[in-house]
Amino acid sequence: MSTSPVDPTTTPAWGELYGHYQEFRGDLRGWFADDPGRAERMSHTAGDLFVDLSKNLATDETLELLVRLAREVHLPERIEAMFTGEHINVTEDRAVLHTALRRAPGTQPPLVVDGQDVDADVAAVLDQVSAFADDVRSGGWTGITGKPVRTVVNIGIGGSDLGPVMAYEALRPYLLHGLEVRFVSNIDPTDVAQKTAGLDPETTLFIVASKTFGTLETLTNARLARAWLWEQLIAQGAIEDDADAKQAAVRAHFVAVSTALDKVEAFGIDPANAFGFWDWVGGRYSVDSAIGTSLAIAFGPDAFRELLVGFRAVDEHFRSTPLERNVPALMGLLNVWYVNFLGGHTHAVLPYAQQLHRFPAYLQQLTMESNGKSVRWDGSHVTTQTGEVFWGEPGTNGQHAFYQLIHQGTQLVPADFIAFANPAYPLTDTEGDGTTVPAGADVHELFLANFFAQTKALAFGKTADEVRAEGTAEDLVSARTFSGNRPTTSIMAPALTPSVLGQLVALYEHVTFTQGVVWGIDSFDQWGVELGKKLALEVAPAVSGDDAALDAQDASTRSLIRYYRDRRG
Repeated sequence: MSTSPVDPTTTPAWGELYGHYQEFRGDLRGWFADDPGRAERMSHTAGDLFVDLSKNLATDETLELLVRLAREVHLPERIEAMFTGEHINVTEDRAVLHTALRRAPGTQPPLVVDGQDVDADVAAVLDQVSAFADDVRSGGWTGITGKPVRTVVNIGIGGSDLGPVMAYEALRPYLLHGLEVRFVSNIDPTDVAQKTAGLDPETTLFIVASKTFGTLETLTNARLARAWLWEQLIAQGAIEDDADAKQAAVRAHFVAVSTALDKVEAFGIDPANAFGFWDWVGGRYSVDSAIGTSLAIAFGPDAFRELLVGFRAVDEHFRSTPLERNVPALMGLLNVWYVNFLGGHTHAVLPYAQQLHRFPAYLQQLTMESNGKSVRWDGSHVTTQTGEVFWGEPGTNGQHAFYQLIHQGTQLVPADFIAFANPAYPLTDTEGDGTTVPAGADVHELFLANFFAQTKALAFGKTADEVRAEGTAEDLVSARTFSGNRPTTSIMAPALTPSVLGQLVALYEHVTFTQGVVWGIDSFDQWGVELGKKLALEVAPAVSGDDAALDAQDASTRSLIRYYRDRRG
């Protein structure tokens, strides 16, 4: 594997793509009219996912050139390097093995990386998490007063929060009756105060998720949660106000996801109740590791393993399917086409499933922390635009908020629409409204009618002549005309099961990887988040009253801190 990335702009395929772009004219209406096989030819499956790429602004020639580009930047070789444990995270000299978290048990030969049997390590932690989850779910694990757990509070931030909370919301129909999970992440004290409000300390279990057990936000919130537990238990007469009782309470009500066992023990948590993971798992790729302990408790170890099966299905597709039919690779390459040639610098993710309301936020970290880079993995500056802003909301909420810009604005916004054939809650409107909604209407069908209609409207628009034919006054015709040629990808699956959720997450992991390979960047480090965190520690004394530290700040920061200090009650 080369130590230097290929500069994509120097490849023959890039030059041909640029020439293709100069002559390119998007015409989705015309393409569909002239090519009855377009939809079938540009639709693919990956696991249970049906992915229709036909409404993208791309011709067969576009896709052929993008696939050639992928080969010329050695995407297949980079895929294999990731799966086999080469140190493709160059700046941290690490393997990238989130895919190892979901390898099939008993796969031969076992995956050995840097002399370590990765399969055995992963299986051991998964078994530990599963046994603990079963213990909590059965009532075998109890709090200090012998009562079973009714609420789990996951304390983490970044990947230790976004992944679990997204998956918890997505899979809530599978939640064990009588159990609730809450998530604390923000160091704003409001978060921990509101998430502990109304809880019974005797039936609350805290999971502190921090690989190093040193993340400022997580450990601050963990100390606040520990203080809350002690205060509440003492007030209820459940424990005495002494060190031994407090220590026993922490051991009964706190566990950790961490490998820093000395720090875990110093906090008061029994190291036997710490579930580890490895430096080859980046935080934003860790929901299927022990970071998912809260999910294993909420939905059960079997459902958690089903989640892993879903990840694996798309992993195997990505690793073995030719690029011409490789769904994550094609989606990633289309994103490169939009970013680097068509000027589409944001990307909307629009799930027509309320359960996925946190999915766009999850993808923000996955994609933007991975590919928001301006240097390549060898330290040289990039030669192209990289990354795009991912954002979105579930439909139909978004239709009444920002779809106006997507339909008729001046910016090109590629969008992914996600939907499921079978809802978690199949409800009917027994009365209807007497006009547009008939009595007994299947509400999910009404919902999906919007899903189908939006991608159709974005693709084909509405011409001025069509508007006039409706009898619209001439002075309003331009306002009611839709240009069309707004690109979308439609992703569907039978239902939102644990397996399908795993497939969706793995899909976007590999989309992100594909783009990173084309751009020659290390998608697995995140040095960009470090400077602000370091400066926060340096600024903190000035905030709390140290005048010498205040004087060391720039004029704007001094002014802002003085405003705060003058007005803090």
